[in-house]
Amino acid sequence: MLKVFKLFNNKRLFILLITLVLFIVVMGFSLGTRKALSWPENFLRDTTGFVQNLIYKPAGYIAGFFEDIGNLHDLAEENERLKITVAQFTREQAQYNFVQATNEDLMKQLNFTKAQKLMYKYDYHIAQVISLNTEPNNSTLVINLGSKNGVKPNMSVISVEGLVGVISEVSNFTSTVKLMTMLDINDPNSQPAIAATARTKENQTFGMIESYDPKTKMLKMNKISPTDPIAKDDVIVSSGIGGLYPRALMIGTVESVGVGEFGLTRTAIIKAAAEFQDWKELIVVFPSEATE
Repeated sequence: MLKVFKLFNNKRLFILLITLVLFIVVMGFSLGTRKALSWPENFLRDTTGFVQNLIYKPAGYIAGFFEDIGNLHDLAEENERLKITVAQFTREQAQYNFVQATNEDLMKQLNFTKAQKLMYKYDYHIAQVISLNTEPNNSTLVINLGSKNGVKPNMSVISVEGLVGVISEVSNFTSTVKLMTMLDINDPNSQPAIAATARTKENQTFGMIESYDPKTKMLKMNKISPTDPIAKDDVIVSSGIGGLYPRALMIGTVESVGVGEFGLTRTAIIKAAAEFQDWKELIVVFPSEATE
């Protein structure tokens, strides 16, 4: 007993012993499974969060301020580009208006009939796709517009991307669309060939899109003149020649240009703009009806 009292008289040893006991208790309390934090822990966590918020929020504002300053230069450059784009658009719009006015004046001078004036004006009617047939020899789909809606055979059908096909059969309330993947010059039941040209080269480029290769998923444009300036990446559109396909319908882009049949013409391989997928909606192109 005397030794115990002597031990308590040693202050350093006593403090060390008490500290060790408290440490063991705290460790056991911390490692134990608990459903909730104790109030000291809650207080400490809330206090820490409050202090961090006071420090980090102003720091974030300051960092954002300097980042915005760094972006000012990029914004100024982008603003300059937008101004140039707007200026170009304004100039092109004015040029378009001038060409349109000149065209209308020439029509009047040449006594164009009403039918001639409306030759390249079209209406667009959205149609829902009812069914799709992807058989190799019968690539067709059915839409929910028919003769009651003014649909007629050989009207062109497009998607947002480009030309899809033509109306092949019409009933009162539905129509069958023969897809462009049915193009085959050797098949009498094929979709008619498409007279085509290249955008911005309308007066220089001409050819006939006559077939589709299901293996490469490419269109073939034949009967191109050897002196034709058609080149890779040109955008191919319908020329309107022949009257079956409206003018300027998007068809695709040129992948390559090579020597055509018998070496007398050239042939272009075209990647179709339309993806021929499981569409939900398509658009029927209605030519404007007019009488003289």
